[in-house]
Amino acid sequence: MTRRRRLAGLVAGLLLLTGAAGCGIPERSEVRVDGQVTAAKSGSSSFRRDEPPNRLASGTDRAAFVTNFLSAAAGEADRAYYRVKQFVAPEGRSRIQEKQPSEVALTVVRLRETPVITDSTDGTRVTLRVQQIGLLRADGTLMPPVATETEYRFELRAASQEDKPDTGWYVADPPPNVLLLSDQALRQYYQTHIVYFWNTGRTQLVPDQRYLPLAVPDERRVTEVVKWLTAGPSEWLGPGTSRLPDGTRLINNATGADGRWEVNLDMPVDADDRRVEEFVDQLAWSLPELDGQLELRIHNQTRVTVPDLGQRRRDRPAYPLDGNPQRFCVYDGAVHPLDFGGGEPLGAAPVTEAVNKGVVAAGFSRSHDEVRAALVTAGADKRQRLVVGVGAAPVSIVQRGTRTFTAMGQPVWLRSPAPDRPQGLVVADGALYRFDSGAQLRAVPLTAEGRVTAVATSLDGHRIAVVVGGALYVAAVNLNGGVVSVGPARRLATSLTDLSAVDWAGENTLHLAGSAGRPAIYDISVDGALETPLRRDVGARVTHLSSYPLNAVAPFPNGNLMYEANGVAYRNSPFDTIKRDEVRDVTPPPAGAQAGNPTAPFFLY
Repeated sequence: MTRRRRLAGLVAGLLLLTGAAGCGIPERSEVRVDGQVTAAKSGSSSFRRDEPPNRLASGTDRAAFVTNFLSAAAGEADRAYYRVKQFVAPEGRSRIQEKQPSEVALTVVRLRETPVITDSTDGTRVTLRVQQIGLLRADGTLMPPVATETEYRFELRAASQEDKPDTGWYVADPPPNVLLLSDQALRQYYQTHIVYFWNTGRTQLVPDQRYLPLAVPDERRVTEVVKWLTAGPSEWLGPGTSRLPDGTRLINNATGADGRWEVNLDMPVDADDRRVEEFVDQLAWSLPELDGQLELRIHNQTRVTVPDLGQRRRDRPAYPLDGNPQRFCVYDGAVHPLDFGGGEPLGAAPVTEAVNKGVVAAGFSRSHDEVRAALVTAGADKRQRLVVGVGAAPVSIVQRGTRTFTAMGQPVWLRSPAPDRPQGLVVADGALYRFDSGAQLRAVPLTAEGRVTAVATSLDGHRIAVVVGGALYVAAVNLNGGVVSVGPARRLATSLTDLSAVDWAGENTLHLAGSAGRPAIYDISVDGALETPLRRDVGARVTHLSSYPLNAVAPFPNGNLMYEANGVAYRNSPFDTIKRDEVRDVTPPPAGAQAGNPTAPFFLY
């Protein structure tokens, strides 16, 4: 059995174990039927586990037929229309106008509730109430949604006697000129795949999420990834990334066997050795499962031979990460380390005692041998201000901002390989500001309108997530010239409402706090397509959330999430409160005095 088949089986098995709830659709995944309908036992039909089932796979089971219809478009783009039209009655196929494979785009939707099948004298109708997620293109990118429909309706008809030997159902009147794909099918028949592009200064790799059909044979995987890299990054990442030289394209397919791969490019003749080496780094990180030899040819001439791609990744890590993350919190107005046991590294407060006073929230980051410290402090008048310091730990010299605010969020640093121009972001009184090592605050314009309530920065430092006007957005960041400029904000679809906090959970995933009827925390992909509930009932609105982004450079085996709700701090794996005796370097309260609570937990990395 190939690795791809094993992966497809694993995904299918996980779906069966976790249920549809992990996909952001109702926990009870059966289709609701109105009227007196007897559900017949579904038939069987053989199909590959990495391709969606055909029309006959559901037999006479209408619920399964609807689910399979919402999966039919999944897979390689050149067969998408054929697969969908097999579900459509012959008289209705003209409603779907075909496009060239490179122009195929699937309308990805999230079911807001189980589909409704209604019987009447006029026939059998299906109603789908959906949330539009995005448009999945043939190049594996998920674009923002184009459709605005919140509901789709179509009619089912049974196969007639003339259709023999066929049985089962047809869609008689499909939604015109749209190929629907459920988020459940996206999860089941595609593999998320990260490719990497250089930032505009070509000093840092930036991840870009794509979707690769599980039906793509293993031997074509390298070819698809090289095509993605030569075509350039997703549109929303454009302002923060650079493309390969114009005219770069793949010559024939990539070839390989027995741990050796060969890629032949057509690249402008003036491409220097540095640019070629940079492409090899992109390729090595974009194909993390390859550990053998790579030969890169330009116009059929060997330019670079990498004897071991695995060693290349170890020698040139995607992120400048040093050491493992450490946990801290705010306790009695000062930053203190947290100790959960289990062998996690412990550290002392990264600022001196003279600085570590009146703290409400804090954000720290490592940069080479320095620590970047940002503290939100409160004065006697309860007004809050930003205090910033950069230097060897513990930081003793700080600059205090001149502006004060009613409320400020947790400050976050933009991780960048340029240590001489540290930059960070903070939310204050509903607006987004950038700050530097001098604690000078300057407003950051956003294309999204509304009150800003949360901001988070990615591990690479060139993407942010923000909650604006109660909605979740992501945007690319450009740091050229030491000035923070934010590209157009892309809104993400989520089933959560009343969004209150966000942070990066991984290279291309977010931890998002909001409401799903009750306060909850979800894991959501960077394009909004894939949702997984982490904690369905937090108990109170989350006001602070901090994560360590899981990555391939510096893995972290323990729970990577901490948050605060109703003045109480929590952690995950397992979910539990952060207790007073887990806070280090504190003086016990006097006899009879009540001990404080740990608040505003965060990671230092």
